[in-house]
Amino acid sequence: MTLSQLIANNELQDKLLSEAQTRGFITAMSSAPYLLEANEWLPFLWGGAEQAPFTDGEQLEEYIQLVINIWNESGPQLLEGTWQWPEGCELDDEDIVTEATREFCEGMLQGWQLCRDDWETLMPEKSEDNALLGGVLLSLSMLYDPLTSLATLKEQGMEGLEQFEEIFNAMPVMLCGIAQRGQSLAQAENE
Repeated sequence: MTLSQLIANNELQDKLLSEAQTRGFITAMSSAPYLLEANEWLPFLWGGAEQAPFTDGEQLEEYIQLVINIWNESGPQLLEGTWQWPEGCELDDEDIVTEATREFCEGMLQGWQLCRDDWETLMPEKSEDNALLGGVLLSLSMLYDPLTSLATLKEQGMEGLEQFEEIFNAMPVMLCGIAQRGQSLAQAENE
């Protein structure tokens, strides 16, 4: 069973983040500079409730295994510089980006909130690293809400559609870069 099939289960619909949101959230966790144990962030995938919304233990185990598979895949890809957008995350002629792209960015931003203090400690305000982090977060925010971003760009006298394509295409490199930099700073701090 795939993650989207499990999430589409009638009993679980609207009780779990979508697959794209889940992938975004897990990507945020696996790019974090310090390892957060899965039990610290797993409940956020079902809205932070203490009780998981699964009807049986087998279903929960299957879900956790699917989530861990994404974790095991995305972490090394980010650190090796090979991470790419998940399937379905694309540009869109009509809506600038697909719904999956927006949901991925939403999950990524939600996950970032959970490890925000770690990032801000390693990349303090007014540092070059903080500017890098700010650029990644701004880019994710623009892709999450492209219409508002487009309106803001127009107010500033800029046409923005081509910028979305550039941002979208640069996101894999940006996420790999920020994950690698965060890891490097965290290791240096521990030495």
